[in-house]
Amino acid sequence: MTYMIGDWELVIGLEVHAQVTSQAKLFSGAATAFGASPNSQVSFIDAGFPGMLPSINAECVAQAVRTGLGLNAQINLWSRFDRKNYFYADLPQGYQISQFAHPIVGTGEIEITLDDGTKKTIGITRLHLEQDAGKSQHDQHPSKSFIDLNRSGVALMEIVSEPDMRSPEEAGAYVAKLRQILRYLGTCDGNMDEGSMRADVNVSVRKPGEGFRTRCEIKNVNSVKFVMQAVEVEARRQIDVWESGAEVHQETRLFDTARGVTRSMRSKEDAHDYRYFPDPDLPPLVLDAGWVEQLKASLPELPDARRARYVAMGLTPYDAHVLTLDRETAVFFETMARGRDAKLAANWLTGDYFAALNRLKRDIADPPVSAEHMGELLDLIADKTLSGTIAKQVFEHMLAGEGAPGAIVEARGLKQVTDTGAIEAAIRAVMEANADKLAEYRSGKEKLFGFFVGQVMKAMAGKGNPAAVNELLKAMLAG
Repeated sequence: MTYMIGDWELVIGLEVHAQVTSQAKLFSGAATAFGASPNSQVSFIDAGFPGMLPSINAECVAQAVRTGLGLNAQINLWSRFDRKNYFYADLPQGYQISQFAHPIVGTGEIEITLDDGTKKTIGITRLHLEQDAGKSQHDQHPSKSFIDLNRSGVALMEIVSEPDMRSPEEAGAYVAKLRQILRYLGTCDGNMDEGSMRADVNVSVRKPGEGFRTRCEIKNVNSVKFVMQAVEVEARRQIDVWESGAEVHQETRLFDTARGVTRSMRSKEDAHDYRYFPDPDLPPLVLDAGWVEQLKASLPELPDARRARYVAMGLTPYDAHVLTLDRETAVFFETMARGRDAKLAANWLTGDYFAALNRLKRDIADPPVSAEHMGELLDLIADKTLSGTIAKQVFEHMLAGEGAPGAIVEARGLKQVTDTGAIEAAIRAVMEANADKLAEYRSGKEKLFGFFVGQVMKAMAGKGNPAAVNELLKAMLAG
């Protein structure tokens, strides 16, 4: 179903800036750790000292290629760095080293899935490498701005989409899917709240069948939710402008999350305003085709492929979706389910285990119980050492830090009783203690069967094998 606001269709394209996961910056050896004290991770190159020459970080190049491969994109074996000239106080050189006419990665695509199950392919125009600017801080002094250059020179991948999105939901799904892919690849941590991934949102509106109208860019949106809100708010603003008889002017805007509005920042520059020219200090970047193939062969299994494999293993599409939302969960599941019933593993992980994580305010990257121990618990269920009910008790003891499930079962005497003699003895005792209920059952009140099951399991402290209890109980109640 086409998303419309009145008679207007939305046209959305995104430019996502993803910080490359690397120990050093794009053109210097300075560190990139988040949260360091201001100006503590700055080299002479990052600070724009005269005579300092940039030197390319090979790992950043490899990370960009891995990302391109993960986006099913064309890898350009020849690319070039350019100087993008503009002035900000936190841009010491007075220019940014970026890629313009010849990016390292060309066209690709991402498939998104919407809430109603609809799938849509969003085109990728390009991915290019560039260095980040520093950060201006305007709230540290009443009359001065402070500059932190820790971020200056950090490697960014700018991933530019085609204007293929037509609704806030599609834009949100695109950002979420892109972040998921980057995290699986290990090329960006995707922490939008820390600024390591942020989106510039390009929005325009048009009447159906028209060509593109003037777009505006909303800068540095730092969450999926805010991307969706910014699209909606800016589209409605532009519709109001067009319907008033005025024209939308191309400009860069900011999204005020507190007020829920976009506001003008500056007129939007075009490429010629930046006076791009090839960086004279950097030779063209030439990649070996064999090296690219090696990187391709080493890529991890990506979420779409993993999800399809899980469905083939017998999981529902929903379970497969939940288990592949992030790589840590998928790896945990794989370890837990290896050689075991995949559906049982999925039920335990998405049920009791996720509930425990929420209760303990932990996440799968900091697990209270290891995947290996969870697998051992499944083994005890499979070989009928534990019933489902007792397994839940053992799991609570595991959460309390009491160790492996086998040791807990032995120490606490929680092994399931399968001995028919012991079960028959418990049934006889329950029948003798409830002679009136027994008479009612045998006179036709079969709904009391559940009562007898409960009483027998209670008498056996929950350790009776449920299947054996049900089978023997039916026979003995029948007389």
